[in-house]
Amino acid sequence: MFDRQVEGRELTFGVSGKLIMNNLVMYDRQTDSLWLQISGEGIDGRFKGVSLVKVPHVQTTWAAWKEMHPDTLVLDKRGGYDRDPYESYYNNPGAGPLGQSRSDDRLPPKDLVLGYIFGGRAKGYPFRTLLETPVINDTFAERELLVVYEERSQTGQIFRREVDGRTLTFDLMSLSDGDVIVRDRETGSTWSGLSGKALE
Repeated sequence: MFDRQVEGRELTFGVSGKLIMNNLVMYDRQTDSLWLQISGEGIDGRFKGVSLVKVPHVQTTWAAWKEMHPDTLVLDKRGGYDRDPYESYYNNPGAGPLGQSRSDDRLPPKDLVLGYIFGGRAKGYPFRTLLETPVINDTFAERELLVVYEERSQTGQIFRREVDGRTLTFDLMSLSDGDVIVRDRETGSTWSGLSGKALE
């Protein structure tokens, strides 16, 4: 997800119909510049070489989102497709319509990964790993992180685990009601792993 403000202008985007390495290419309606969907990088036109600013986001189900943010409104555009035109793509284990140009055996091509980027470094937590270990205390890029995953909604979250200058270590208490309840060892407080809020 990206901020649409670029050099003081608000851009609106559309789908160009092009792919690069199986990745959607967007265009902005103001300058017709082309942008890579995966990185937000301008690859052709007026904004070539410019990168859109990433906005923190979460991929989840609508039900889980409403649970976390009950006052959310959503744009409901009636009509559209009777079926998902990408269903066969999602269900095919291959990399995409253009195949793979680089081989990497660490994960299957379409495995979902919860990603963290800081200081030009990136780390991925595969969902298949998080299924087995839904709470991970980690250190990456000199930051103390808490990684949590809720299977039903396939929602993952990453938080810094420093509170009031103190690094906390978290343990799984329960997986219930669509949340991951954790307890920190240092204070004994319980927390919602999906919202990051202390419960008691």
